[in-house]
Amino acid sequence: MLWSLRLRHPNAKNLPRMIRVSIYDDNDSLRDTLALLFDATDDLLPTGTYANALSVVENVSRDQPDVILMDIDMPGRTGIEAVRLLRDANRLPGVKILMLTVFDDTERIFDAISAGAVGYLLKKTPGDRIADAIRDVMDGGAAMTPSVALKVLAAFQQAGSRSVKPDMMALTDKEREVLQRLVEGDSYKLIAYHCGISMGTVRTHIVNIYEKLHVNSKSEAVARALKTGMFK
Repeated sequence: MLWSLRLRHPNAKNLPRMIRVSIYDDNDSLRDTLALLFDATDDLLPTGTYANALSVVENVSRDQPDVILMDIDMPGRTGIEAVRLLRDANRLPGVKILMLTVFDDTERIFDAISAGAVGYLLKKTPGDRIADAIRDVMDGGAAMTPSVALKVLAAFQQAGSRSVKPDMMALTDKEREVLQRLVEGDSYKLIAYHCGISMGTVRTHIVNIYEKLHVNSKSEAVARALKTGMFK
């Protein structure tokens, strides 16, 4: 597999700090290639590479990553199990987890999102796109490989024919629009642009969405919307 190498991010000088990235994958070559790719940029800093997630809580506590690239099929513990473990150990606040895997079935995608992942990329994704996805999730986006996003939207549309739970009905029209943008992977900036509102208003709507849906994170809100089918 060939990985295109981006040596310098054009807006790196405007970034406030380096983005710390940890990599979990049992493919030695892929791990090393990604670490070299990130090390060659001005804004991404590899902070740990691991062949399994058996000590993921200890690793994250020590490395303090901003973003974790997490494979699913690893020896001893799956990546989805590792995401749940980090969530249950209260290690997820502020840490963005991107799944990076060969699996594109709907069940694993939803399991990963429900566990707390904010993105889902396939390993055929070019290296520079993976680097951009890391930047996107740090900016509030929910990065997905296009084919994965299509499956999510298809499942979302199918769910739209089901009855909507009362907590979904409590959302205003603008809150529904914001939530739909979150499901589609938009960053806060893109939501503000498409909805014609300020970044501050976006954050206010998202806080209200969390309260009405009884969730604590963007990934939980997206998972709730996908499972209950709030849009027709």
